[in-house]
Amino acid sequence: MSQLPITGVLPEIRAALSGHNNVVLQAPPGAGKTTAVPLALLDSEWLAGRNIIMLEPRRLAARTAARRMAGMLGATVGETVGYQVRGERRAGASTRILVVTEGILTRMLQRDPELAQTALVIFDEFHERSLQADLSLALCLQSQEVLREDLKLLVMSATLDTRSVAGILGEAPVVTSEGRSFPVDIRYLSSRESSDDHRQLPALVARNIADLLRAEAGSLLAFLPGVAEIRRVEELLRERLVSPDFEDIEIAPLYGDLSREQQDRAIAPAGADRRKVVLATNVAETSLTIEGISLVVDTGLMRESRFDPNTGMNRLVTTFISRASATQRSGRAGRLGPGICLRLWTESRQQGLPAKNTPEILNSDLAPLVLELAQWGVREVGELRWLDLPPPGPLAQARDLLQRLGALDSAGRISAHGSAMLALGAHPRLAHMMLHSRIWGLEREACLLAALLSERDIFRGERRRERDLHLRMAVLLGEEKAGGSVDHGALQRIRQQAKAWQGQLAGSEREGAGTEEVQVHPVDRTGLLLALAYPDRIARNRHDRERRFLLASGRGAHFSHDDELAVADFLVVAELDGQGRDARILLAARIPGDALQGYFPELVGQEQQVRWDGQAGRAVASLRTTLGAIVLEERPATNISPESLSLALLDAVRQKGLAALPWTREAQGLRARLQFLRERAGDFPALLQELQLPDWSDTSLLESLPEWLLPHLQGCASLDQLGRLDLYAILQGQLEWPTLQRIEELAPTHITVPSGSRVPIDYSEDVPVLAVRLQEMFGLSSTPAILKGQHPLMLHLLSPARRPVQVTRDLASFWANTYAEVKKELRIRYQKHYWPDDPRTAQATSKTRKRM
Repeated sequence: MSQLPITGVLPEIRAALSGHNNVVLQAPPGAGKTTAVPLALLDSEWLAGRNIIMLEPRRLAARTAARRMAGMLGATVGETVGYQVRGERRAGASTRILVVTEGILTRMLQRDPELAQTALVIFDEFHERSLQADLSLALCLQSQEVLREDLKLLVMSATLDTRSVAGILGEAPVVTSEGRSFPVDIRYLSSRESSDDHRQLPALVARNIADLLRAEAGSLLAFLPGVAEIRRVEELLRERLVSPDFEDIEIAPLYGDLSREQQDRAIAPAGADRRKVVLATNVAETSLTIEGISLVVDTGLMRESRFDPNTGMNRLVTTFISRASATQRSGRAGRLGPGICLRLWTESRQQGLPAKNTPEILNSDLAPLVLELAQWGVREVGELRWLDLPPPGPLAQARDLLQRLGALDSAGRISAHGSAMLALGAHPRLAHMMLHSRIWGLEREACLLAALLSERDIFRGERRRERDLHLRMAVLLGEEKAGGSVDHGALQRIRQQAKAWQGQLAGSEREGAGTEEVQVHPVDRTGLLLALAYPDRIARNRHDRERRFLLASGRGAHFSHDDELAVADFLVVAELDGQGRDARILLAARIPGDALQGYFPELVGQEQQVRWDGQAGRAVASLRTTLGAIVLEERPATNISPESLSLALLDAVRQKGLAALPWTREAQGLRARLQFLRERAGDFPALLQELQLPDWSDTSLLESLPEWLLPHLQGCASLDQLGRLDLYAILQGQLEWPTLQRIEELAPTHITVPSGSRVPIDYSEDVPVLAVRLQEMFGLSSTPAILKGQHPLMLHLLSPARRPVQVTRDLASFWANTYAEVKKELRIRYQKHYWPDDPRTAQATSKTRKRM
């Protein structure tokens, strides 16, 4: 332990935890914080016989850290140091340090909010900002505040905004370790060598790995976005590394779903006179120390699940890493001595990378988090302390989903069903499916399906292109032999997890006890079970050339290539990519359309739809049986209710446009005046900013027809009867009385001119127009204005025959410069009328000289 860089600050960490409940430790990768810090705290007085829980972001990191700490103590795992991950626990009564993964800590807190036997919770690699780590920290902070004043929290990270973290920890002290690293030669590709085509990535990686191994000594670590790329690069490397120059090379994949033996082989140092090539996902970015690495090849890519609020679905995306992640990855080459990191992108692109990764809480499906908070007793997320507050859109969608699944009541409180769902430790959708499956006697099938959807695909190679989940279930159930195209490691993990869930179901109280089991045909079981988890993704075939389906949620989905499922009438979709006009279907199962009403009566509804048939010129009604946006059955309806008839007339107005309505001059004028004031709000802020005016443009009025027009359609049975509507009164009714008065004051309908006439103002132009006979303006020296005299009108000065003579916004200038010429022509053409030499002092008139 004395050789680790973290050793120098261990006394400072011990002192900080002795005097404070919360501490932040910043230490770079390789400093030794994961193993040295928990062991250094074992003899602290404040432990008082209680244990330390250390949170790790991944199962591989948790097992590895526990084994290394146990080895440093000369003991075996499960004694002083143990670990617990999903489906596996190695710990006992003597365990003082328990390394857990994130979901495990949340379960511990829900069972025992005080963590009575725990003195310290350590959050390792907190900079990864996973959803569960943020949740666990928020729960620990509230437990500390309300139940356990003596509970200590230590947040450790390599790259972290320590000020923000220390802030939510109550201005906790920050301990910094400088660490130890050797210089790393960072190299980039030229623009000619790099490629944005991800299909070319395996070949690019394999070629550069081979070139680097040929030129440099030492073992190599390559970062790839996912398992498919790792497998392809491994194949290409085995083809390339066949010469005698590479006889000492050993290739070792490294990702979370490998067996423990395969993971240990990747992490262990290479044998004597041997070199290793480790092909890893970002599981190797932090937490793990891989022995002997001096070369790094970084694709700069990672794969992450993102929640799309527009679709309510998660989608797996391949995206560029942050600059912080790139620094961590390159640092792997400088642990033991000078190293080399080859970044497979250009140096100019490096500058465009985001500074740090987006916290998972900002782009994830929040249904699991909302269910955890409901169990904790929190209905408003603001009650807890967060580094980043969960966004409101995904929160609302999560609550809606959980209420539809029966996990929350209308007030957001957790139900007995919701608590049972949470106890299973699966996503709420899958937990709901497993619990409900007992009514159908399909517990085994449901648990296998839930485990299948939670793990990596069991099909490999070309079989992965098959979208049918039923084919995978047949293998899991032993109805089809598992051949070479099946991932046997994944198969084993799925069966183990399903067995654990099945045991939990058997040991839990059955909801709706006494309910008779419903028999389900074997062919239907996968699709029907899937519909329990994803009722919003039941889909009906559109039967078009694009292989498109309509989901119950209203979204579209399609198959990107020919598949047997593409001809099915109904499907339930388990996985989509969520992109584009129609999401691409990745996994699905058939469901019989005639079974939907029998198995899911709560999802099926009936509605009368009335639309306007423009060709027939009448309302047409139909009675529809629907499942969300899907129409299961439609037949003509004979009786049309008055409410439905009003909706049909509304549809007619949408089809024909606003011109179908009886617009009077008054109604059009009110619209024009209001729109004029809205458009001038920025020019006259003192007058108009506080005046809240609706948008009465054509587009807005058509979109809001149900709000302003529908209530006035009662009693109208045809388009002709729409002519009885008083649109001026209807529009007036949308405005408050003070607002109407203000409109009249700022933008009046008429202006009284010097002759005494009340002349209307036309607001249909950009500048409102006052069209008035020239003679009626005699005696006026300045242009009439609205907006309390701040906005001059456009004057259209007319002859006695109301023909245009002059257009101006400056009446004084017209009298001074132009009137004399205009008068000459008017005096000849209109000899009976009065044309004074000085119009500014003359009497205004609308009459001839004789009548004057």
